[in-house]
Amino acid sequence: MNDSEEGAGHTAAPSRRKDARRNNETLLAAAAAVFVTSGVEAPVRDIATKAGVGLGTIYRHFPTRADLIIAVYRHQVEACAEAGPALLATSATPHAALGQWINLFVDFLVTKHGLAAALQSDSTGFETLHAYFLDRLLPVCTQLLDAAAASGEIRPDIQAYELMRGVGNLCIGAHDDPQYDARRLVELLIAGLRRPN
Repeated sequence: MNDSEEGAGHTAAPSRRKDARRNNETLLAAAAAVFVTSGVEAPVRDIATKAGVGLGTIYRHFPTRADLIIAVYRHQVEACAEAGPALLATSATPHAALGQWINLFVDFLVTKHGLAAALQSDSTGFETLHAYFLDRLLPVCTQLLDAAAASGEIRPDIQAYELMRGVGNLCIGAHDDPQYDARRLVELLIAGLRRPN
């Protein structure tokens, strides 16, 4: 092998890995979107259509539905964790960033409740995922709350765990009752965090 062939091989491998990672993220985002609208028992063909891939691609990456559900759960946790600092950097105020982040968190929770029900037969695996969820998201929520408190927009005595638990409780059962708008109640909760003028 000459030097140019060896160099081409080194360039192609990272490029293929980057493409594979991007394809995997597209597939997981499509699965999450389908789970939100149709539940975790949605046909895999619906996920394949949304992602623009064949069924074989999904089964090659995720041989079982549980594998796909766990991957979606982790993908959504990571997306939520990464969004917090980005929203703080780009939003008009820390309170606005907090509100936008909570909206993403609500989207995750709607999916998470279905994921939790699907994974309950494996309680150890679910406990591990729940610990991962807390480890990744509590610090992000704390950062957003601290920034909003430091700017004087909200009361300083709000704990991230309390807020996340409260939002989670407001979301329970929302998908089963078309007359219940969890997002509206969550918006009222976030508005209620504001410090009185």
